[in-house]
Amino acid sequence: MRNETFDTNTTLPDKAVLVSLVTNEVKRSGVDSEHSLNELVQLAETAGVEVADVIVQNKETPDSRWFIGKGKVEELKAAIDALEANTAIFDQELSGAQVRNLEEALDVKIIDRTQLILDIFAGRAKTREGIIQVELAQLSYLLPRLSGHGKNLSRLGGGIGTRGPGESKLETDRRHIRGRITDLKQQLDEVTKHRTLHRKRRKENGVVQVALVGYTNAGKSTLLKQLTAADVYIENQLFATLDPTSRAMELPSGKEVVITDTVGFIQNLPHDLVASFRATLEEANEANLILHVVDASAETRDEQMKVVDRILDELGASSTPQVILYNKKDLCTPEQLQLLPSDENHLKISAYDEHDLQMVRQVIQDRLTGDTVTFRIPAARGDLSSVIYRVGEVLNQDFEDEDLLFEVRLNQADYEKNSYLLKEYEVHA
Repeated sequence: MRNETFDTNTTLPDKAVLVSLVTNEVKRSGVDSEHSLNELVQLAETAGVEVADVIVQNKETPDSRWFIGKGKVEELKAAIDALEANTAIFDQELSGAQVRNLEEALDVKIIDRTQLILDIFAGRAKTREGIIQVELAQLSYLLPRLSGHGKNLSRLGGGIGTRGPGESKLETDRRHIRGRITDLKQQLDEVTKHRTLHRKRRKENGVVQVALVGYTNAGKSTLLKQLTAADVYIENQLFATLDPTSRAMELPSGKEVVITDTVGFIQNLPHDLVASFRATLEEANEANLILHVVDASAETRDEQMKVVDRILDELGASSTPQVILYNKKDLCTPEQLQLLPSDENHLKISAYDEHDLQMVRQVIQDRLTGDTVTFRIPAARGDLSSVIYRVGEVLNQDFEDEDLLFEVRLNQADYEKNSYLLKEYEVHA
């Protein structure tokens, strides 16, 4: 399978006017429309688009024909002509009919927020799994809107909105696309089976898993690199990481855990994308501990945290033990830092501060470690000694009569896997 792309060197670069519609429903939902629009600017720039202007309309409900009002369409047309823009990007999702009507009225390429995010993902996917997931999400999104993307697919021959599945695939009939979706789902199922098998093996081998989650650009990849000396791509832009990266990390006790960086979340993350990336995001679901990395300096920090919590809840990972890492403390004012909670579940850190990194490693160890327990093992059951060393850190070993006494600081995840062997030998005070 391959992604069909186009030589954009022969075409005009994308220059866009961004459009946001603030309706009563948006106001009621509690979504910060200004933050969402600022984020759209970042998304556009990440996709290589020059943002020429931003237009906002307040309206009770969307217009069924053009999404924005007729007068606003005329204002948008004037701005596009004056700025010589070739694209209009909407901060909300459009129907196929609305795309078609706007295209006819404005004579430029029409892109909505979902399509823009999908396009960025298409440019970032590197592994076979990532490429399949992105194409599946794009086709699932475009199928019901196919009639509204006629000119869009051929206009300018490339640029945003045409990466990924490519022009020729999207101009074929619905039956062909449905067949392609079925084929991609089967391929993804195969990849998912391998991933599930890999997770199962890690569990059986007693590998402890830690997942890094957080809003896009919160600093997860930087933290992974600093904690593990991993060779990972780091860039100050949205969705710099798409494919999950797992690396071994040594804790202060010498025990190794596997830490995984996951794709960043974002407000209004497209449903089709969440569905397609579910297998990847389930790394968080399978983890023994989640590190929720937060950009402490972000103006919309609390809103970003709510988005992450909501998506974790949708994935069924909200009950997994979690530590919140308020990252980028060096970019915060003393007043901002003072307002942040600070306890064993909330750390203020900089990914570039070695003392803070050691603190993170220690907290991971502490959270994964259970109580200190004494086991009395009959000398005849020497086979259990190796199990004892597997389930935690042996603090003391002694002999009493015919028995071996082990004082152990348990690793909770490891002990749960082996408790059926050791439970009867626990010494209760």
